[in-house]
Amino acid sequence: MSRLNRHRAVALLALAGLFLSVYLFLYAKGFYGFLACGAGGGCDLVQGSRWAEFLGFPVAGWGMGWYLAVFVVSLISVQVRAANVDWVTKALFCLSVGGVGFTIYLTALEIFVIGAICRWCVGSALLTVAIFSLVVPEAWSVQKRRIRTLRDAD
Repeated sequence: MSRLNRHRAVALLALAGLFLSVYLFLYAKGFYGFLACGAGGGCDLVQGSRWAEFLGFPVAGWGMGWYLAVFVVSLISVQVRAANVDWVTKALFCLSVGGVGFTIYLTALEIFVIGAICRWCVGSALLTVAIFSLVVPEAWSVQKRRIRTLRDAD
């Protein structure tokens, strides 16, 4: 898959995640009385727990910010001018590592502390891992190119 197509896919995944996190944020702020989660009620348990906020702000709000940042950077990367700029890939890599790390933390809380699984959270986790898996090969390629350039300069 080309760099351009990877970054387009990242933009689409980030947009999907943005919609998902807006939905959860609106629920957290009281605009929805219940979540459409299906049987089990795990979503209400997770979203109603004390862990549904991080630093005094709903986790879904942090998710909105993260997905928006990934979306904007990936849109910048698909522009012809920025298609070969390594800082975009580095920014996406840093964002995706942070996203995966926070997702692992939140998933561990769901499983080991809250004892419930939110299907919407699982969806967000899958989107985050998909973004990460699309960004890592490109970041690895940029790093290899940088090392080769430094080696050739010596």
